[in-house]
Amino acid sequence: MNLKSGYPFWLIKNGLPYNYPQLSVSITTDVVILGGGISGALAAFYLMQNDIECVVIDGRTIGLGSTAASTSLLQYEIDTPLSKLIHLSGYGNAVRAYELCREAIYKLESVAAKIGFKDFQPRKSLYYAAHKKDEDGLYDEYLIRKGNGFKVLWLNHDALNAEYNISAPAAILSQDGAQTNAYLFTHALLQYAIKKGLKVFDRSPVEHIQNNKRGVVLKTSTGRVIKARKMIFANGYEVVNYLDKKIVKLQSTYATISEQVDDSVSLWKNEAMIWNTADPYLYIRTTKDRRIIVGGRDEEFSNPRRRDKLLPKKSRQLVSDFKKIFPLIPFKPEFSWTGTFGATQDGLPFIGIYPKMPHAFFSLGFGGNGITFSQIGAEIIADLLLEKKNPDAEIFSFNRI
Repeated sequence: MNLKSGYPFWLIKNGLPYNYPQLSVSITTDVVILGGGISGALAAFYLMQNDIECVVIDGRTIGLGSTAASTSLLQYEIDTPLSKLIHLSGYGNAVRAYELCREAIYKLESVAAKIGFKDFQPRKSLYYAAHKKDEDGLYDEYLIRKGNGFKVLWLNHDALNAEYNISAPAAILSQDGAQTNAYLFTHALLQYAIKKGLKVFDRSPVEHIQNNKRGVVLKTSTGRVIKARKMIFANGYEVVNYLDKKIVKLQSTYATISEQVDDSVSLWKNEAMIWNTADPYLYIRTTKDRRIIVGGRDEEFSNPRRRDKLLPKKSRQLVSDFKKIFPLIPFKPEFSWTGTFGATQDGLPFIGIYPKMPHAFFSLGFGGNGITFSQIGAEIIADLLLEKKNPDAEIFSFNRI
């Protein structure tokens, strides 16, 4: 599946920072991870931390799937508001899912520090009502978050305008958030793990997967074989080819990034990450080199050709969206891109065992929080491989639908 198009900023900025070999011989390992994006890289990191022998294999060059197109906002707020998730997942599970996402941000920060990865910045998250009719629902969301210990502030119209120069009915300001570069983070994780013994192979498409009593056998397009006791599916939206139930609805999102903004220009307060209640929602962040990323204008995914054809129009609309919010901040677009992502019924990822596929685990961070979901998935799957009880695994299991 063609997961992206256009000129993703991270790929242009960082290029191909490392080379990985193709699989040229048949091998045996304890665990094989299918997918070399951020989900696979985090899974490999946690397995290596627990002395579990593993191999990562990808059909593309490492990081060139959805990871390269990620805008890399790290938020505990998932696509489904907590006030709605409690009706889908139950009160306890919904709150715990939000808590796990918040914890994941700080764990990712610790992982980045451990491996010496510098492109990680803590940020506040500003979630504003796109329309007056959204204000009451947003206030309900604020109350339930605050009542469950999340560090949030309510900003009415006047406060929002005074502090952030945004003219909107109201907003929730969350203290816990961050932003990163998922593409380079993926490479940093893999390079760290390689020094610990991890093997990584790219440009080696897997064409056949067979389960047997002892484990799994993967066969590549060149006839090479990987035998493993267990495997982890971390190949994101392409996993639909392996499942017999529909768990995700594919969509296309669009993003554009500005040229560097001059130091003399004031941006918004604390350069907080910004998103809104619109459907689809708009999202905004800055980069370390003072660029502005604007994303959104999602469309239902039908085929890559239609998705790509819309890119010029969507890019113009995103620039217009930004200028309506911040008319005094110059935004000259430099690169634009589009990518495919998936939405689940409840906004939560699918993590763990799929009953019809013995010896396989899944780390499928669907939705706008793919990176934090991948962190949660990596920890849960490491526990399951070590035969440890993880009390949170059931929240994200396939059994919930």
